[in-house]
Amino acid sequence: MNPIPFIVALGVLIAIHEYGHYRVAVACGVKVLRFSIGFGKTIYRWKPRRPRPGQDTEFVIGILPLGGYVKMLDEREAPVDPAERHLAFNTRPLKARAAIVAAGPIANLLLAVLLYATVNWMGVEEPQPVLGSPVAGSIAAQAGLQGGERVEAAGFEGETARPMRSFEDLRWLLTRGALDGRDLRLVLARGGEVLLPLSQLDARDADAQMLRKVGIVSPWSAPVLGDIMAGGAAERAGLHKGDRVLRVGTQDAGDAQHLRDLIRGQVQGKPSTWEVERAGQRLQLEVTPDVVKDAGGAPAVGRISAYVGAPAAMATVRYGPLEGLWNGAVKTWDVSALTLRMMGRMVIGQASVKNLSGPLTIADYAGKSASLGLTQYLLFLALISVSLGVLNLLPLPVLDGGHLMYYLWEAVTGRSISDAWMERLQRGGVAVLLVMMSIALFNDVARLFG
Repeated sequence: MNPIPFIVALGVLIAIHEYGHYRVAVACGVKVLRFSIGFGKTIYRWKPRRPRPGQDTEFVIGILPLGGYVKMLDEREAPVDPAERHLAFNTRPLKARAAIVAAGPIANLLLAVLLYATVNWMGVEEPQPVLGSPVAGSIAAQAGLQGGERVEAAGFEGETARPMRSFEDLRWLLTRGALDGRDLRLVLARGGEVLLPLSQLDARDADAQMLRKVGIVSPWSAPVLGDIMAGGAAERAGLHKGDRVLRVGTQDAGDAQHLRDLIRGQVQGKPSTWEVERAGQRLQLEVTPDVVKDAGGAPAVGRISAYVGAPAAMATVRYGPLEGLWNGAVKTWDVSALTLRMMGRMVIGQASVKNLSGPLTIADYAGKSASLGLTQYLLFLALISVSLGVLNLLPLPVLDGGHLMYYLWEAVTGRSISDAWMERLQRGGVAVLLVMMSIALFNDVARLFG
């Protein structure tokens, strides 16, 4: 786990969030005393040589990069010089205070729009929308898909189908349809349409195996072996990198996804005869997959300790200036809405809390995305920025959304929340956050070390 991409991601996202608060506070005439990225011992501090009028802000970087804050002049926190009372946060109009609080999450969402748009402008290599073999017994298999079909367009029932430029476009629609219980119609290049009744999925099935239940897991790729791990079943059987698998026992390999499913299903610990093509010659080898039991009580699966599948056919997906920006805004909206729906379902028990991720998983994904290149890292940053923006808008008292709820109460009733109620709500909000953090950390440990 490389911590540097994680630390850089945290620093950027926190800085943007706090800058949103800071910039709107200055625009609303509030004096900002400190702008801090990180907590704990200060490792660097500075003040601008030419501060803004009415400002004397100290900028600080703390040793723990797990958050940040903007400290403003406020009579509720310390005595204020009467000459500067007009610069205090608590004396500003309600709409100004609400704008300052909302500016942090909004800054994160705007950053996500810019990051998605940047990726759209740069262009990204993505697999073409050609379907791999569906998982046996899945929704896709029951719908009649066999693998190898190219999807020209797709859309939810009652909506106009839109072109599928890559497999990732299709995967996103499948995920949305499965989570929202909406049937998806696929328009195939060979002619005809296929309806995937995703509404049949139980909302509680929203987990890491969701796409296997849908049946469309990966794009089509040839059943060719890649790197062979030392000491694994593939090496013991004499399989080589570059071997094209034609048959496993009595079944044709088909494509890489079908081959993976055949391997996973071999849990008897008995050898099977594989027919492979190597350098133009056909060979028959006896292969005995290792039987491995996955963590979390999942059924045992067969493994050969080799990379299975040739690289999928790729396409460059790139958008123009306006189209790229618009698609960035649409993607940010879609991810935000999906995040909120998932959170709501977890609250009412319609989705598993196993979907919560914490800092360990985020750090792991940060390192992996950075290793795949700038484009994937920017997409990772965009996703986390959306999550941070949405999380902070939740109506929990310790978050920005909680303060906005206070201001809504003040706008409706004409009076602010009492100090006694404020303290009770703050304690409740801290308790809810601690529970969420504990669950997320437990899930992290289970995923990474279970």
